[in-house]
Amino acid sequence: MARKGLLLVNLGTPDAPETGPVRRYLREFLSDPRVLDINPVGRWFLLNFAILPFRSPKSAHAYRTIWMEQGSPLMVHSTALTVAVAGRLAGDYEVELAMRYGNPSLPDAVARLRAKGVSDFTVLPLYPQEAASSSASSLARTYEVLSEPWDVPNVRAVPAFHSHPAFLDAFTEVARPVISEARADHVLFSFHGVPERHIRKSDPSGRHCLDSKGCCDVLTEANRHCYRAQCFATARGLASKLGLGPEGWSVSFQSRLGRTPWVKPYTDVVLPELAARGVKRLAVMCPAFVADCLETVEEVAIRGRDQFLASGGESLTLVPSLNSHPAWVDAVVRLVRESEAPATASPVPAAAAPEAPSRAG
Repeated sequence: MARKGLLLVNLGTPDAPETGPVRRYLREFLSDPRVLDINPVGRWFLLNFAILPFRSPKSAHAYRTIWMEQGSPLMVHSTALTVAVAGRLAGDYEVELAMRYGNPSLPDAVARLRAKGVSDFTVLPLYPQEAASSSASSLARTYEVLSEPWDVPNVRAVPAFHSHPAFLDAFTEVARPVISEARADHVLFSFHGVPERHIRKSDPSGRHCLDSKGCCDVLTEANRHCYRAQCFATARGLASKLGLGPEGWSVSFQSRLGRTPWVKPYTDVVLPELAARGVKRLAVMCPAFVADCLETVEEVAIRGRDQFLASGGESLTLVPSLNSHPAWVDAVVRLVRESEAPATASPVPAAAAPEAPSRAG
């Protein structure tokens, strides 16, 4: 029988919190046409004359504020998850961690699995919601690497798990005690943002996504691949499991770049609005990330907290990400095991199935 391998793929991180390594990482990341989807010549000029000269030193400074003794939080937590999952799947799977950008690279991770005799690959992109700039790019690059030899191996991809019970249960287990201890009077689900044009590109009908206020209230055939709709589905699922009332939670999107419209509402706009509405003790969950990273620890727990307090709030508590929590290890193992069997039903609920309305900030 073919020897099986599991690739856990995350986005990536610089090798060090210094301008040079950060510049190399950003260059690889932002050179991807699925990330910065503009004319190649325009992308080159924008990258080399506007983004890299200014963003690299600023990002390096931000990384230094969160860097751990063992490395970046994303790398530390992703490595711990890989070790734990490998232990659970020992004897059945060889397990390797790969980053779409930076190290450990996808080609190196695939080479290590091939050296162990693996010829049957399972790929798990560590992004709960699917997006062209994350899961699609990671899968496309993985398929490219796996197709380089003359003989192409068998490969299966674990689909996005934005509403999977194991993912929701794991995040609920992490979040519940933190929210309780913080005595939070509101929970904000802050997801990574993407440009609006990315959302429209994923709508095969061309008439649904972003065309109405409630376009993300229910998952349908038109928005089944819509990142924003999947984010709202995640938020609804977590709010339900946490027992949050209709006014007790809202959704926002962070980390926008440039002047083009990104999906709304924006986190840095919502934070002062929540304070103005009388929210005093805010808990923030970032369920687009399964490992704490620059966007959670620095952008939310440091800059976001400062902004919320300056706007009149009393406290902002970041709910830690899943990292290598045992419940998340269990969930990853379950996702892998379920991928071994053929799908028996569509993950998209019927259009007529009622769902609670989305709560935008």
